[in-house]
This record gives sequence, C-alpha cells and structure tokens, in this order.
Amino acid sequence: MQYRRSQAQGATFFFTVVTYNRKRLLCHEANVTLIKELFQHVIKRHTFRIRAFVLLPDHIHCIWSLPENDNNFSMRWRLIKGYFSRYCKSEYKKFQSTSRQNKGEQGIWQRRFWEHQIRNEVDFIKHVEYIHFNPVKHGLVKSPIDWPYSSFHRYVKQGTYDSDWGAGAEINFDENVGYE
Repeated sequence: MQYRRSQAQGATFFFTVVTYNRKRLLCHEANVTLIKELFQHVIKRHTFRIRAFVLLPDHIHCIWSLPENDNNFSMRWRLIKGYFSRYCKSEYKKFQSTSRQNKGEQGIWQRRFWEHQIRNEVDFIKHVEYIHFNPVKHGLVKSPIDWPYSSFHRYVKQGTYDSDWGAGAEINFDENVGYE
C-alpha cells in the first residue's frame, strides 16, 4: 500500500517528526535555540501558524494551520529539517549508513514524518492535549507545566488550561490520536 499525504489547502495538521534512531539531541540548549530560530525563519518565508507544539529529546509533535490555498507542509518540514541538519553542531552529524551517506544525509532525522489532518474541533482538542501531555507520558516530568519546551504555557496564559492540568494524571488517548 502506498501512503498518500493530504492535499487539502488551508487545513490544520498534526505532525510527528523523529530523530534518526531516536537520538536524544533536540533538547540540548543550543539545539532548542536553533529550532526556534529555524521555525521563525521558515514562517517568515512560508507563512503558517503553529497551534500547539512540544519539543522532546528525540521527537517533535506539533499542530500547524496552513494559509488558504496552500497545502505544502512537506516543503516546510524539508526546510526545517535541512536547516537544522546544516547548522547544528558537528557532533550530531554522524552518517549512519552508506545509503544515507550517498544521499548526503547527516543521520539526524528519520526520513519523512507522520502527519494527520485535523478533522474537527474535537479532533483538534484531543491532539492538543496529546501534545501537552506527551512529556508526562514519556516520564520526563510529572506535570505538563514543568516541561519548558511546550506551547502548554501559552495555553495556560490564555486561560485554556489550569496550570495543574495533567499533573499526576493518567490520560489515555484513543488509537486515532497521536503517533510516537
């Protein structure tokens, strides 16, 4: 079966982007700064809105809304991943295989990414909650508020969540929500 990406224009999407072999390199302070700068750079050139975001040591989950008449999220991810691979410290740039080396890949990211088109408001809320609870799910913190690399803090400021949301909780998501 061949996987086909959504071609819906102006849609909202949930993404999971993972490092190669789940290398835990994304939350090093220099890489956090680099990722923020790269997202800002790509947003300036190719507008999109980040609706929710979490940066974990070995993967990123986020929700983007694309502009009307635009469906090219793949190009945006190609730029972000490519810029990161080019500008991150050389200690992370290790060729992992002859195949990757022949393609000029740096061994930082898994090929491709996972994407899900958000269907409605309920689907959106479930994916936002999945994103914000993810650091707790992975045992990195006891509460979403304790994870610094998340849009959860913005949602608390806006009054969408109480600061203790998800603290000490076990939240189970249906199989249609999220992707590790």
